[in-house]
Amino acid sequence: QVQLVESGGGLVQPGGSLRLSCAASTVNLNWYTIGWFRQAPGKQREGVSCISEQTGSTRYADSVKGRFTISRDNIQKTVYLQMNSLKLEDTGVYYCAVILGERLALSDGEYRYWGQGTQVTVSP
Repeated sequence: QVQLVESGGGLVQPGGSLRLSCAASTVNLNWYTIGWFRQAPGKQREGVSCISEQTGSTRYADSVKGRFTISRDNIQKTVYLQMNSLKLEDTGVYYCAVILGERLALSDGEYRYWGQGTQVTVSP
């Protein structure tokens, strides 16, 4: 069983920054990928970024490339999403999720375990 807890969301002005954290309890997993997703009101959930726990390989959605950075702390079993130059359209609930193995997927259907989400609101 995997438990994921997101934190770090909040209210920020356009152009501002936030850092999200995803703390994972993955006692029974040796190789996995953690992804970040977001869902805006009335829209489908979309993949933002993901990172391999073992290799550190990453992938980003085109909409966040150059603005968001995903990183990991394997000792703390925590994945971070540094979000800079935030835009109004970045508003939404941000979720982290786990997929087994190194599968740098941004499709939510491939992920098995999910956190409860943290709200990010970008507003003037």
